[in-house]
Amino acid sequence: MAQQTAIFAALADPNRLRVVELLGERPYRAGELAERVGISAPVMSRHLRQLLQAGLITDTRDPGDARVRIFHLRPELITALQSWLDQVQAHWDEQLGSFKRHVEQKGRMS
Repeated sequence: MAQQTAIFAALADPNRLRVVELLGERPYRAGELAERVGISAPVMSRHLRQLLQAGLITDTRDPGDARVRIFHLRPELITALQSWLDQVQAHWDEQLGSFKRHVEQKGRMS
């Protein structure tokens, strides 16, 4: 549950959510992300740090220039989050189905 909390907290910010959407298309350098999102490099750095801590993204060094970091989405984490959401939905579908049956039975008894 702690991992889901960290993920949802990271995705709560519209800029971080946009970064995740962009990284779903392809890997990006931090500067490219800052430009695409329309924020400064220092602000983007803070957002990337939070996404890294939540485990949503990872980074690698550019083989041509070790100073350049390339950020990637971790699709397995998105898949795990979707699986958890599917479990929550199945639970609520079951609960709502039970409630519907209860209400229908009560309606027939009246």
